[in-house]
Amino acid sequence: MDFVVTPWEVKGKVDYDKLLQQFGARPLTSDQISLLNKYAGEVHPLIRRGFFYAHRDFDEILKWHAQGRPWALYTGRGPSGPVHIGHMVPWILLKWFSDKFGLEVYFQMTDDEKFYDDPELSLRDTTRWAYENALDVIALGFEPDRLHLIVDTLDIKPLYPIAVKVAKKLTWNTVKATFGFTDSSNIGLIFYPSLQIAVAFLPTELRGETTPVLIPCAIDQDPYFRLARDIADGLGYPKPATLYSKFIMALTGESKMSASNPESAIYTVDEPKAVKRKIMNAFTGGRPTAEEQRKLGGNPDICPVFHYHMLLDPDDASVEKIRQDCRSGALLCGECKLRLYEKIERFLKEHKERREKAKDRVDEYRLSVKLDIKK
Repeated sequence: MDFVVTPWEVKGKVDYDKLLQQFGARPLTSDQISLLNKYAGEVHPLIRRGFFYAHRDFDEILKWHAQGRPWALYTGRGPSGPVHIGHMVPWILLKWFSDKFGLEVYFQMTDDEKFYDDPELSLRDTTRWAYENALDVIALGFEPDRLHLIVDTLDIKPLYPIAVKVAKKLTWNTVKATFGFTDSSNIGLIFYPSLQIAVAFLPTELRGETTPVLIPCAIDQDPYFRLARDIADGLGYPKPATLYSKFIMALTGESKMSASNPESAIYTVDEPKAVKRKIMNAFTGGRPTAEEQRKLGGNPDICPVFHYHMLLDPDDASVEKIRQDCRSGALLCGECKLRLYEKIERFLKEHKERREKAKDRVDEYRLSVKLDIKK
């Protein structure tokens, strides 16, 4: 296979159909999307346009909802640096689900995992980044009664009893085969999957009744939740359902943005000048010259600039016009980039204002504070 996808690494040009075969997840079908439309009253553009394209038991959790039974949402973030728009895309869908179905959200900040994984980061660094990243989550508009932030090293008490039971069910051979660990992997990384899996079972423990979760996330996180589903029955927990997205294209043209290359992504803390520079320097699916573009048209399918339009513009007609104008040559790359800059700058201006207001409010959203657990 000419690409690699793991929870820690994405390399090469990803073939999303082959990846489904490799992981064993299922493509999202029109019947399942229609079921969502039935219960939500609409379908979010990120699903409608195929960015979220695969799942495990998405239809089953919607049927569970139809029976009036409780369920919840779960996703997370590995806090090792500032948040970029690619990180936020699944969170935007998470907020939509929370609003449409009245669901509580369990959001895990894995400061422990990032400390284990990155030799350059101290535990103080990753916990500080957990706070900074939490501001971006809160800025999406969550209220404290709906959003439960879990910082692993600070909010471990409700997680650890579940993680212990999970760890007893997972063998070294299983986690080694699933995650590619070697004899030189530190034991923190080896134990860590127990904690990510534990949050999938946490709502059932807190509510005292069967409460499955839906996990919207990028498809590279699937290995954790395959294992969660394998052991759920044996522990008396419901299997988590998942909804998987493709990766946000890097502005440089690769399949996924890279934290090691700041020019490949747009961060929520970027200043307008930096945002504009990154967009204007981005790789495109256009032709070498304006004359060739007008004559032959461009290719929006390989263009990260169009990809961002598709992700951030809620108007289907507007996105389709950009696609067709690109293909016909009626729209040149420079103009397309300027339109994108205007959209992103509007989005970031509002987001930064809400992010600033979230400062000093993080503890209102912390799960352990709500449970009155002594620090």
